[in-house]
Amino acid sequence: MRLIDADDNHVGVVSLSDALTMAHEAELDLVEVSPTADPPVARVMDYGKFLYQQAKRDRESRKAQKKIEVKEIRLRPKTTDHHRSFKVRDARGWLEEGIKVKVRIRFRGREVTYPEIAIEQLMGIAKELSDISVIEQKPNREGRTMLMVLAPGKKDAKG
Repeated sequence: MRLIDADDNHVGVVSLSDALTMAHEAELDLVEVSPTADPPVARVMDYGKFLYQQAKRDRESRKAQKKIEVKEIRLRPKTTDHHRSFKVRDARGWLEEGIKVKVRIRFRGREVTYPEIAIEQLMGIAKELSDISVIEQKPNREGRTMLMVLAPGKKDAKG
């Protein structure tokens, strides 16, 4: 087996018993790094410390990841202009913060037979927010709801 010692020096090809002896003398572990290589590669290291450092690196990389947040506004086809305006104002704030916005229109009763009303509302909302957002998912129907996703996008030239 090819051996790498604790100081990252290549010792060379040694027998398994010699490698175990070297690891025992250094009070460290013998870890097989590449079992498929010919000959297999092993390293003398503190395995517990290695696992701890690996877990620490994983935690740090998870902290660095950006979580994509999605907020949702829910409306109905009969929603009044006033109610819709403050929902759109909330959506504008979220889009400016870089948060995606789902706009969902829920149908009740016979409203489901008039999907054009919902499409008209969704496209109106998209037009109102077109200066700071782009349509990521066009309006589509899912059962008794119609859904559209807006993502933060182009900024206006004034700002």
